[in-house]
Amino acid sequence: NEYRFTPMDVLRQATSGNAAVFHLADRGSIRAGMVADLASVAGDPTKDITAVREVRFVMKGGRVIREP
Repeated sequence: NEYRFTPMDVLRQATSGNAAVFHLADRGSIRAGMVADLASVAGDPTKDITAVREVRFVMKGGRVIREP
């Protein structure tokens, strides 16, 4: 690609990168004590970022709010 971002670069900026920019210390990664909403996608977005286009389900506040 012309910008030279890897899929991991894109995912990192969309998660921990945004949390850092907005000073949200309790967000941006999945670990104990962090606030997290999750999206499960088909495929491996760390290898192919277009996998994020196929959302399987979304969790918010510990509950599944979107399923196929």
